[in-house]
Amino acid sequence: MLGPNGAGKTSLLRVCMGLAAPSAGTVSWGGRTDRGLGRRAMLLQKPVMLRRSVAANVAYGLAQAGCRRHRRATRTEELLDRVGLLGLAARPARHLSSGEQQRVALARALAREPEILLLDEPTASLDPAATRHVEEIIVMASQSGTKIVMASHDLGQVRRLAADVVFLVCGRLCEHASVDDFFDRPSSAEAAAFIQGELVL
Repeated sequence: MLGPNGAGKTSLLRVCMGLAAPSAGTVSWGGRTDRGLGRRAMLLQKPVMLRRSVAANVAYGLAQAGCRRHRRATRTEELLDRVGLLGLAARPARHLSSGEQQRVALARALAREPEILLLDEPTASLDPAATRHVEEIIVMASQSGTKIVMASHDLGQVRRLAADVVFLVCGRLCEHASVDDFFDRPSSAEAAAFIQGELVL
């Protein structure tokens, strides 16, 4: 999902996650609606870290997902290895860098084995190296079968990662196209202006 600030990207993600009710209509995925949407997880722009170790943060996500206690230690190690943080398992999560915290949050989200992973500008405040780490995890999750819905304002990132683009302006769907069509042949004046870096109101 692309769009200027205030376009409604975060609001739409919250509705998709079930954290907010739509003012009209329903949310459906593959023909399933509302409570039948399957396993979902959402990653916020600024992750919330529990006052615990990195491993305990991930184990908490596993517990919430219903993982049996005797399997949590092994699954925690697997998930931390997957996001490249196994060596920091014992460190207090709140002492990590922003990029490392976002990777912990991704591990916690992936603990749910989600069918759908909703990401709200997950690299907005990260440096290029941290952004690359997070993007690699997102690509791995997608390749393993998790459907990714990500809000971003980073055109380069969208070109790198997206298959389709939904472009929002002021809470309105302006355009839905493949990533190539969106960038090469935008069908709306607003999308064309946004791609050119012009202010879209």
